[in-house]
Amino acid sequence: MRLQRVAALFAFLLAFLTPCFAHHMAVVVNKDNDVGNVTSVHLSKIFRSDVKKWPDGKAIVLVLHKDSAGETETLQRLIKMSGEELKTMIASHKDSIQIVDSDADVLKIVQSTPGAIGFVDVRSVDNTIHVVRVDGKLPMESGYLPH
Repeated sequence: MRLQRVAALFAFLLAFLTPCFAHHMAVVVNKDNDVGNVTSVHLSKIFRSDVKKWPDGKAIVLVLHKDSAGETETLQRLIKMSGEELKTMIASHKDSIQIVDSDADVLKIVQSTPGAIGFVDVRSVDNTIHVVRVDGKLPMESGYLPH
């Protein structure tokens, strides 16, 4: 009986804590990109396409997921746009935005495109890309903006 209670408690906690990690996004760039930290204001300008070049002159290419509720929520909060405004912005900047299906696709494009930037789930981060600090914080640190 006691084992069943412990198992039920564990299952309950696991079920309710897992979604907490679902929206932890990391901002990633190409390994050759020297940008190690951006402010949330500057990141917002990048994702709004107000800033089109990196400090070294490379064109910024946004790599976004086609269907990612976590990324959409993060973008809406970051750039302060509704879902419809976000769709309109993406449609009007097709020359500097690539739409992909998965984190693996984001990583592949960011790895091979010097000016690329994107969001991936923190569990997808690998050594082929560089994770950018936002306001001096890394993913999973309290206050990291793309949560």
